[in-house]
Amino acid sequence: MSAKKTIYSQEHKQLIERLIEAREAAKIRQEDVAKKLGRTQSYISKIEAGQRRVDLVQLQELAKIYKKPLKFFIS
Repeated sequence: MSAKKTIYSQEHKQLIERLIEAREAAKIRQEDVAKKLGRTQSYISKIEAGQRRVDLVQLQELAKIYKKPLKFFIS
């Protein structure tokens, strides 16, 4: 029996939707988020496209940037 990859799960899709929603609500461009994280714009783009996983530390950093509680992304 093969395990379902979590990156393609409904939960991951919801997380990505929340990340995009939070960034847009904060009126922050991907380039600005990338700069604050010390990453490239393409890195943020891949996260938002669901091509890259977000670990808990990154999620906490994004929550701070977007001024959202961590619970916003995981509930």
